[in-house]
Amino acid sequence: MTSLPIRDQKSDFLLTGENSVLVLIDYQPTQVNSIKSMDPEVMVRNIANVARLGKLFSIPTVLTTVNVETGKNGPTITEITDVLGSDVVPIDRTSINSWEDKELKEAVEATGRKKIIIGGLWTEACVMLPTLDALNDGYEVYPVADAIGGTSKEAHDLAVARMREAGAQPISWVMLACELQRDWARQDTAGQFADILFGEHGINSIKGE
Repeated sequence: MTSLPIRDQKSDFLLTGENSVLVLIDYQPTQVNSIKSMDPEVMVRNIANVARLGKLFSIPTVLTTVNVETGKNGPTITEITDVLGSDVVPIDRTSINSWEDKELKEAVEATGRKKIIIGGLWTEACVMLPTLDALNDGYEVYPVADAIGGTSKEAHDLAVARMREAGAQPISWVMLACELQRDWARQDTAGQFADILFGEHGINSIKGE
């Protein structure tokens, strides 16, 4: 029962807290209420867990909203902002494709990391478009498929298929959690990892799952 030494966390081909950046796009009330591809309550729970994982593993997080400053849309839902706290300041934009927003693109580039874990609403627009652009710019992109949503199941499925065809690597939030933790012997994060996975907001927290 002897684990191998921890691989270099910056050069590891798998996701780690030191080689990835988390991008969260448009988790705002209007968008959440329009999701039809999955249960919005489950989706919100899942993306909040993604945010918790980002914080636990010290992954730089870029948060963006659309049309808050214009008064046309509300801010990020509290389920996410309560996790991230005041350290992560949202970048507001007007572009549907966030990769066409100067501040967001520069924020991702500033991390120096080439693996993007991405979540957003809607799958068919605000997730797919920056994913395709980032792939074209040489990034690896990991859409968290059970923490994003579309205006219909067909729209979501088509967008995930198109992203995968372009080279994206869809994952689930539990896949992400286990890939980041990797070994129960990593005591610095094992306790909080277990709390996220099995605790109040974890895999058994919603009736029927």
